[in-house]
Amino acid sequence: MLRVGLTGGIASGKSGVSRVLVRRGIPVIDADQVARELVAPGSDALREIVEAFGREILDPGGALDRSRLGAIVFSDEPKRRRLEAILHPRIRAEQDRRLRKLEGEGAPVAVVDAALMVEGGGWRRFDLLVVVDSREEDQIARLRERNGLGEGAARARVRTQMPLAEKVKFADRVVDNRGSLAELEAQAEALADWLFGQARIKSSGGY
Repeated sequence: MLRVGLTGGIASGKSGVSRVLVRRGIPVIDADQVARELVAPGSDALREIVEAFGREILDPGGALDRSRLGAIVFSDEPKRRRLEAILHPRIRAEQDRRLRKLEGEGAPVAVVDAALMVEGGGWRRFDLLVVVDSREEDQIARLRERNGLGEGAARARVRTQMPLAEKVKFADRVVDNRGSLAELEAQAEALADWLFGQARIKSSGGY
C-alpha cells in the first residue's frame, strides 16, 4: 500500500484536498480527528492534559475545551511542546494502527492529513509527501472566520508553524491553494489520479 503524508499550514486548505481524495475513494486519516477521539472524557490523554494544564481547560460537562487550551498553548512554546509530548506519540500510534488496518483490507493507497508532519519529522514514515501551499494572509483570514479569532491571535497561530515556503522543500508534490476553490479541487482531482498511478508503481516493485 502506498502511504502518503498530506500537510501544509493551519488553514492552508488541506481539508478541501482531503474531501476530494475521499470522494475519489482514497481513505484519509485526519490527525485532528484522531486527536479529538484520543482526548475523549475518561481517556488517559485527557487525564494527562488536565494534570499538565489544570481543570480550567475542561468545559462544564468534563470535555476538553479546545479553545481554552489553544489560548494557553499557542502563546507559550514550552506549554505547546508539553501538549505535543502528550498527544503526538498517541496520535502517531493510532495513525499506524489505522494504516495497518487499511493495508490489510487491500487499500492501494492511504493518506494521513497532519499539519505538523514536517516539524515533527513524521514525513519520513511515508512513501510520498504532499504539501498544500497558501498565502499567509489567506490562512489568517480562513482561521479568523473558522475559529472566530482576532487578527493577532490568528497570525500568532500561523507563525507557530514552519513557514510554508520551507515545507514545500520537503514535498514530492505541491498543491497550490492561491486561487479559487474550483482550482483547488481540480488540483486535488489531478493529485488523486497521480496517487493511484504511484500506487500501481509501488505494487509492481517500483518503490
